[in-house]
Amino acid sequence: MATATIASAEPGAGTRARANRVSVLWRARAGLAGMAVRPVLLGAALLALYLWVRAQSLDSIESRALAPQQIRLALWQHVQLSLVATALTIAIAVPLGVLLTRSFARWVKPIGLGLGNFGQAIPSIGLIVLLALWIGIGFWTAVIGLVAYATLPILRNTIVGLDGVDPALKEAARGMGMSRLAVLRRVELPLAVPVILAGVRTALVLTVATAALATFIDAGGLGGGLIAGIKLNRPTITLTFGIIAAVLALFADWLGGIAEEALRPRGI
Repeated sequence: MATATIASAEPGAGTRARANRVSVLWRARAGLAGMAVRPVLLGAALLALYLWVRAQSLDSIESRALAPQQIRLALWQHVQLSLVATALTIAIAVPLGVLLTRSFARWVKPIGLGLGNFGQAIPSIGLIVLLALWIGIGFWTAVIGLVAYATLPILRNTIVGLDGVDPALKEAARGMGMSRLAVLRRVELPLAVPVILAGVRTALVLTVATAALATFIDAGGLGGGLIAGIKLNRPTITLTFGIIAAVLALFADWLGGIAEEALRPRGI
C-alpha cells in the first residue's frame, strides 16, 4: 500500500518540478528579451536624431559644433569622467561600508552616513564649483566632485546588504571554524552582492547624468555642447547633445542591469 502511494505521488511531483523549471526558464527568457529591447530603442533614437540633423539646414556654427569629431571627443570625455569616477567610488564606498558594519566600528556608522548625505545634499553644481575654487579646474577636480556626489548610494547599500545577512548564518559559519574574514568573504559579501550592485547601478546613472556639469570647470564632456547651444541660441545643438546625454545615461542604467544579473550569485 505504501509503495503504491509513493509511486502514485511521484508523477505529480515530477510534473510540478518540470512546470517550475519551465516557469523559471520562461522568466529568464522574458528578462533577457526585456534587456535586449532597450539598446535597440536607444539605437533607434540615435538613428532618428542623426537623420533629423542631416535634414536640417545647418549654419557654420552648427556645422562645427555638430561635426562628428567634436561629438566623439565630447562623448569620450564624458565616458572617461564617468568610468573613472564610478571606479573610484566603488573602491572607496564598498570597503568603507564593510568597515562600518564591523562591530568595532559601528559607532562610526552615523558619521560615515552623515558625510555621504552631506556630499549628496549639496547641489551638484555648487559642489563642483566649490571644489574648483579650492583645488582648481580640470579633469580630476570633476572626478572628485562626482565621487563625493555618488558615494552615498553604494555606501548605504553596502551597509544595508551586510546588515541584512541573517546572524544565524554567520554564527553557523563561525561554528564551522571559519575566521571572521572568511565569514565576510564567503558568506556575508555573496549574500549582500545584489543589494550592493543595486547601489552601484544607481551611482553609475547619477555619475553619468552629473558629469554634464564638468564643462563648467573645463573638464569636457557633453555638457559643453548643451551650454554652447543655449548661449548661441542654436536649438539643434542643444537638442543633439541633450539626447546623446540622455541616451548615454539610459545605456549606463542598462549596463548596470546586465551587471546585476551577471554578477548575482546563483541561488540568490
